[in-house]
Amino acid sequence: MLKSFSLTGLIAAPHTPFHEDGSLNLDMVPLQADHLVSQGVQGVFVAGTTGESQSMALEERLALVEAWSRAIKARLALVVHVGSNSNGDASYLAKHARDCGAQAIAACSPSFFKPLGPDILVEFHKPIADAVPGLPFYHYHIPSFTGSNGQIGAFLRSASEKIPNLAGVKFSHTDLADLLDCMTLEGGKFDILFGCDEMLLGALALGIKGAVGSTYNIAPKIYQDMIEAFNRGDLAQARALQLRSVRLVQLMNEFGGLAGGKALMGQLGIECGPVRAPLVPLAREQVQALREKFLLQKPLASFENGKAPAVVQSR
Repeated sequence: MLKSFSLTGLIAAPHTPFHEDGSLNLDMVPLQADHLVSQGVQGVFVAGTTGESQSMALEERLALVEAWSRAIKARLALVVHVGSNSNGDASYLAKHARDCGAQAIAACSPSFFKPLGPDILVEFHKPIADAVPGLPFYHYHIPSFTGSNGQIGAFLRSASEKIPNLAGVKFSHTDLADLLDCMTLEGGKFDILFGCDEMLLGALALGIKGAVGSTYNIAPKIYQDMIEAFNRGDLAQARALQLRSVRLVQLMNEFGGLAGGKALMGQLGIECGPVRAPLVPLAREQVQALREKFLLQKPLASFENGKAPAVVQSR
C-alpha cells in the first residue's frame, strides 16, 4: 500500500519546445525550469496536454523527460505523464520516468478504443502502475480530449484496492460534484489535483490544495495572490484575480489555445516554437496581435514590480 503522498501548490504543465521545423528544441528546457523556479511554482507536469505528448514519438518523450530531469536539479517536483493508447508504451515510459527521478507519474484514459466503464479503465491502468511499484500513480482525467466522461469517483472506488500505488487524480474537468466526491472518498485518502486554471477558485472553496495548469507557466502570481486572498477570507479580491485568469485563458483560446500559450512564452523570452499538426501554428502577425492584446489586458502581477516586458517582435 502506498504511503500518503500529495502534491501541493501550483504545478506548471510546461510546453514542449520545438524548432520551427517541428523538431525538439531541448535547449529551451533549462530556461523553462529556471523561469518556473524564479516564479515560485512547486513542480512540473511534463508531457501532458500542454506538452503535446500525443503528437510526439516515444523516443522524443523519453528525451524530453531526460532533459527536464537534468534541468530541474531537484528544485521542482517532477511529475511525468506517461499516458498512451498502448499501455505497453505507457509502462515503458513509466519505468523510464522512475529511472529519471520522477516523484510521480500520471496516465490519461486511452482515447481511440475507450474503456466502457470504471472497472475497464482500472484494468487498463493497472499494468502501467504495476510497472513502477511504490511510485505514486495518478489518473489524468481530461474528458474534453479523451472522450471518456465517466464519474471518476466510481473509478477511484474500483481502483482503490487494485492499484496499490494509486495516489489520486489530476482532475481537468468542470464537474465539481464529482470533484468533491473524489476528494472525500475514504476520508480524503486520494490526492486530487485540479486542472482547470480558470475555475481554480471554485476548487479552492471545495478544499483543493494542489493544481496543475498551463497558465502557471505564464502568470503564476495571479494564482498565488488569489490563493493568499482566499486563505485570508478576501473573496472579492480572490474573485477579481480569478477574473484575470479567465480573461487570460479567453485570450489564449482566441489564438488557438496551445498555440497562443506558446506565443506568450516567447513574450517572456522563452521561445517554445510552433505547435505540431494537427494543431495550427500562428502566423507572425497573429503572434504580434496576441502579444499586444496580452499587454493591454495587463494580467501580469507575475513580473517584478508589475512591469511586463516589451512586446517581442516575432521572427
